[in-house]
Amino acid sequence: MRYTFKPDDCMVISIPLGSIRNMREGQLMPEKFTCVFKDSYKVFLRGRPKELGAAQLSIGAFVICIGSLVAFEDHPSHLIYTLPCALFIASGILTFAAGRSPIMPVVKLSFIFNIISLFWSIAAIALCLLVDIGPKQYGDDISKLHSMFVGLRVVICVLCGFELILALILIYWESKAICRPHFNTLPLITIKQDV
Repeated sequence: MRYTFKPDDCMVISIPLGSIRNMREGQLMPEKFTCVFKDSYKVFLRGRPKELGAAQLSIGAFVICIGSLVAFEDHPSHLIYTLPCALFIASGILTFAAGRSPIMPVVKLSFIFNIISLFWSIAAIALCLLVDIGPKQYGDDISKLHSMFVGLRVVICVLCGFELILALILIYWESKAICRPHFNTLPLITIKQDV
């Protein structure tokens, strides 16, 4: 017959029993014993989600500000890859909230938003490199403005690259909290007897 429940190392309970020879009435079980619970949410907190969430929020705000500046000065086509970076702000807020309170639906929502942010940061880098810069309404300073817009786009690409790295790190730590076997498990109970 197969066991439907098997013990894992999520909860380890150690109960030291007294010696049977020296036992008096009612003294076999101790008053205190140790219980070690390996919480997967505490493992997630080792990844510093509050700090990384604040960094995500800052990156999203910077990308939107710089992209709006480039779009208003050069061409509105730059808003294609900058305005959806509000997703970075949303995932930063959710990651910060997930690090602040141990509510698992918030951690799961943050996990989903970080996966989407990972793919959007890759797409934003590709779109940033593909959208053409063409200063059309300027006079003599075309080369200066062109080099300024190229520099601002490089800054946007670097910030999206940082967001890619942050999303990868957060996906790793959040997967440790979410993707775990928690069904059909029992605590491991160890009974130690003094001889």
